[in-house]
Amino acid sequence: MDKTWFITGSSRGFGRTLTRAALEAGDGVAATARRPEQLADLVEEFGSRIRPIALDVTDPAAARAAIAEAHAHFGRIDVLVNNAGYANVSPIETTEDADFRAQFETNFWGVYNVTKAALPLLREQRGGLVVQFSSMGGRVGGSPGIASYQAAKFAIDGFSRVLRAETEPFGVRVLVVEPSGFRTDWAGSSMTVHDVPEAYAQTVGALNTRMRQGGDGAAGDPVRAAGILVRMAGRRDIPHHLPLGVNAAEGSIAMDRRLLDEDTRWREVARSADFAEAYPVPFPPDSAH
Repeated sequence: MDKTWFITGSSRGFGRTLTRAALEAGDGVAATARRPEQLADLVEEFGSRIRPIALDVTDPAAARAAIAEAHAHFGRIDVLVNNAGYANVSPIETTEDADFRAQFETNFWGVYNVTKAALPLLREQRGGLVVQFSSMGGRVGGSPGIASYQAAKFAIDGFSRVLRAETEPFGVRVLVVEPSGFRTDWAGSSMTVHDVPEAYAQTVGALNTRMRQGGDGAAGDPVRAAGILVRMAGRRDIPHHLPLGVNAAEGSIAMDRRLLDEDTRWREVARSADFAEAYPVPFPPDSAH
């Protein structure tokens, strides 16, 4: 085996597709899931190169135990993939607090728990690649109805920037993956759509209709995406962020340009807050609306 992968949420969606791609490349996979029996067909096909492990990523002790089991079986972990996550749909105003927190527990704290559990091993072996699944929404944001999910994805980016700075001296690399829409069950059986009040029909309701009832489905091919990530894991030179899909690529570039334009427009105002700078300074011309 060339590499050993540790993948969360590997029984379905992106996680399963990536698990198969890594196995087909000749690698070994510690494939974690809440129901690892769903991986029985891959065990039959690939034998000891896949190790199904039961894991609820919201449980820190379970995360430590899963990392220890993977290490005992394979001897090392080369690629850690935090993929497990889900989104439910409802406006911020009417979202139940418990549902918002439960999503965040999986989508952010699950990433924290698994990453933290793996860090002693990655540090001791002086290397490894941590792949954090964010989303286009974690870069661009503003998708009505999935505030908890997107807030967690933004948090993953901030967490990963610090992680990269802290672990780079140990040879650990961090890649934040930002997909747009892919044909998985993310917007299908994995998603609960709560009642959408009429006041939010044009925002939350419209987005939900596009995500769940849109013609041929999402544009992204998860098999291609998995192949890209397997190839990426073999490179020394990798980006810090990898948008995946046309919408992610073009949307990220457009957002970066808008932010640069806005920061440039307000630069002198921002600088004027420091003691040594001129103050006050004129604001940019106000818009007509």
